[in-house]
Amino acid sequence: MPLSANNPNRRSWLYVNKNSDFPIQNIPFGVFLTKEDIITIGTRIGDTAIDLGALHQLGYFEGIPLTDDIFLQDTLNDFIADGRKTWRLVRNRIAEIFDAENDTLKNNTAHKETILFRLDEIEMQMPVYVGDYTDFYASKEHATNVGMMFRDPENALLPNWVHMPVGYHGRSSSIITTHIPIHRPQGQTMPEGAKTPVFGPSKLVDFELEMAFITTDANELGEPIPINEAEEYIFGLVLFNDWSARDIQKWEYVPLGPFLGKSFASSISPWIVTLDALEPFRVESPKQNPKPLEYLQTKGKHSFDINLEAGIIPKGSKETTVCRSNFKYMYWNMAQQLAHHTVNGCPVNSGDMMGSGTISGPTEDSYGSMLELSWKGTKPLKMKDGTERKFVNDHDTVVMRGYCENDDVRIGFGQLKTQLLPVFEPKKK
Repeated sequence: MPLSANNPNRRSWLYVNKNSDFPIQNIPFGVFLTKEDIITIGTRIGDTAIDLGALHQLGYFEGIPLTDDIFLQDTLNDFIADGRKTWRLVRNRIAEIFDAENDTLKNNTAHKETILFRLDEIEMQMPVYVGDYTDFYASKEHATNVGMMFRDPENALLPNWVHMPVGYHGRSSSIITTHIPIHRPQGQTMPEGAKTPVFGPSKLVDFELEMAFITTDANELGEPIPINEAEEYIFGLVLFNDWSARDIQKWEYVPLGPFLGKSFASSISPWIVTLDALEPFRVESPKQNPKPLEYLQTKGKHSFDINLEAGIIPKGSKETTVCRSNFKYMYWNMAQQLAHHTVNGCPVNSGDMMGSGTISGPTEDSYGSMLELSWKGTKPLKMKDGTERKFVNDHDTVVMRGYCENDDVRIGFGQLKTQLLPVFEPKKK
């Protein structure tokens, strides 16, 4: 099926700023609460939010096999479960409706009043119900940096790392979307030189600059997904801040891996940008040596040139950009991650989320975490207000952005903002 929505020459009758992440070629999907307190599935062009539930009820998706309530739900899970053919039909139709040459909705004032919203009239919600969440560890630069800090620098990567996408099963109940604050976690740590652990607030709260992909229903129990089919089951991507408490994590992660140091919060951007929208930005993954086993071997371009950045906003101050990275640095691509995840027969469902792992590049300013940027606290970063950061302070807001750009179009993810609050204090009764 042709991706007519990707036509770089298409223009919308809705206003779109030239630097917008959301031109008509993007058409992401999300869930928002309207000014009438109605939750609906929607999309966005420029700074206009579009109620797909209303658009469907008014007959604009005629001819596409959709249930009456497909966009009247509080998550995208059922729509995602309909599969790639339906996603493409809907996205192509939306592009047609809002094309500058199409007057059908453009000239219908009553319909526009029902369908269109300003961004200040809506409140973004979690786009999917995440039933299961897996976080990978797929950036060679990040894994090498962490291995150098905490293990033998001469053997920074463990032997299995170059043979398979390493990952762990995470906690989905603490995944939130943008603008929802989190609290500094507490737990056990082992201070330097101590012989017994102590309990208290984490002193080393960190962000991790990641992306995550959302899957559709993919396989039955026991059925592996072949690598050449894996992308058929990936709906789209979001920005992902996989918060970490480094001191809690360091004490607990041997022998079974991350637990309380990771499960207190993970933040995602609210608009899911489809894999189809990112098609013009495919690039080859880094060369893999040694050659992966056959079930992990890919041909062609399976990574994407997505510019990423993270910034810190101290309370009452201006933002300081602390890193700039790119999704194309990932050693293990999404197809390999999904194929490996299911090679043992693990079933994947609609709305499941797979985190990339911290995305670090080859230069110091492209490291995707404060652990690396400050090199375990030994190289503090200076903020615009003159203060310094080794890790994230209480009341700091971490901002993440991502976008692709070529000579024809810019496709972006908007921004993901999360404030870190002090340790949770129960309300006095």
